Amino acid sequence: MSLRVRLALATALVVAFSVALASVAIFFSMRADLLRNVDNELKGTAGAIQSRQPFVAEPLTGKSVNVFPAPHFGGEPDYFQIVSAKGTTFRPANELELGAVPVDSRTLAVASGKRGAFFADTTIASVHARILTIPVASGFAVQIASPLDSVDRELNRLKLILLLVSLAGIVLAAGAGALVSHATLLAVRRVTDAAERVTSTLDTSERVPEKGKDELARLAVSFNAMLAALQEAIETQKRFVADASHELLTPVTSLQTNLEVLAKAPRLPAKKRKDLVTDVLGELREVRKLIGNLVELARGNSGERRGQLSFDGLVNDCIDQATLRYPTLHFVAELEPTIVEGDPDRLERAVGNLLENAAKWSEPGGLVEIGLSRGELTVRDRGPGVSDEDKPRVFERFYRAPAARGLPGSGLGLAIVREIAEAHGGSIEVADAEGGGALLRLKLPDASPAKPS
Repeated sequence: MSLRVRLALATALVVAFSVALASVAIFFSMRADLLRNVDNELKGTAGAIQSRQPFVAEPLTGKSVNVFPAPHFGGEPDYFQIVSAKGTTFRPANELELGAVPVDSRTLAVASGKRGAFFADTTIASVHARILTIPVASGFAVQIASPLDSVDRELNRLKLILLLVSLAGIVLAAGAGALVSHATLLAVRRVTDAAERVTSTLDTSERVPEKGKDELARLAVSFNAMLAALQEAIETQKRFVADASHELLTPVTSLQTNLEVLAKAPRLPAKKRKDLVTDVLGELREVRKLIGNLVELARGNSGERRGQLSFDGLVNDCIDQATLRYPTLHFVAELEPTIVEGDPDRLERAVGNLLENAAKWSEPGGLVEIGLSRGELTVRDRGPGVSDEDKPRVFERFYRAPAARGLPGSGLGLAIVREIAEAHGGSIEVADAEGGGALLRLKLPDASPAKPS
């Protein structure tokens, strides 16, 4: 069953339930009003009877009394029956052929003075009637019956009207529900059709018309935003693959050239052969490093092992490794004991990339300064710094400033630092260092000073 049909049926059911409740309320309210009118008339008659004092029962042939003349029962006039405390009943002579009014314990209690007047519904000679029983004298009660023919006719007519109105309301509600559901689901259908077209054609340039400001319009806006993000992700992926292929092509081509030279000239001088082998090994290291960077970027946050760690200890380890790798540089550190929450392997890679970037821009014998305070790691070099044009792009993948294109590297180191920082809820930024050089700041949230041991 489609959502449109379910919405129409749900609307019809809700309206049917509401109309049924309203009809029941109207019916019983009208019934109460009609019975109240009958009861008021019976009370008026009862008052007239009780005002005729003293009450005298005059038996005629021992079967009836001649106190209350009453027309034939079944029309508007009331019908009377006298009941003694012993249960004997008396009716007017002209109504003896009619059925007796039912007498129960409550009627006898009224006749004997043990309870007051009361109303009841009953049937007399197949006629639905309303009965008021009142005391009239010691040992006697009078039952005043009024036919409910007109009341029943009105109620039956009201039932028919309410039934017809309910059916018409349900039909109209179902039709209105179908129209409303059609209009409401139109935007959903547009989104569904667009999603199916994107699935079949893989064309993420598809967009859904955005009309209005309601929730359905927000659905269209969100869907279009999702498609735009998906399109951007696909374009980024394509650029990533193209850039990675280009970066891999250069060292691989150099490797191929050197290996071909080695293969075609087996009797090269030892020094020439050694230089070629050294070059090949260097290119292989660059390829391995590039592949490692690509794997790091592709991995994202998957496989992280988070926990509390000593960030200052991790930075110290990275400085030791950088000192061994760049023995001509001086690394000076001022580190505040700091505890952070994160993945130690990824944070070590980020710090290592920052130190490598500083080393790349430093002259032999240069100074690299590292600081750690309040969860912020700073790395400063004494190189040429970063131009204002390059600052917005230094953390992009494969971006290399014009001044860096003659240096080794693939343009992925700082991009990896940014990705790791953002994965930990932090940030990375670049600024000009006072006195020259570049200053990189890595900020990590929720860092806290380590307690002294």
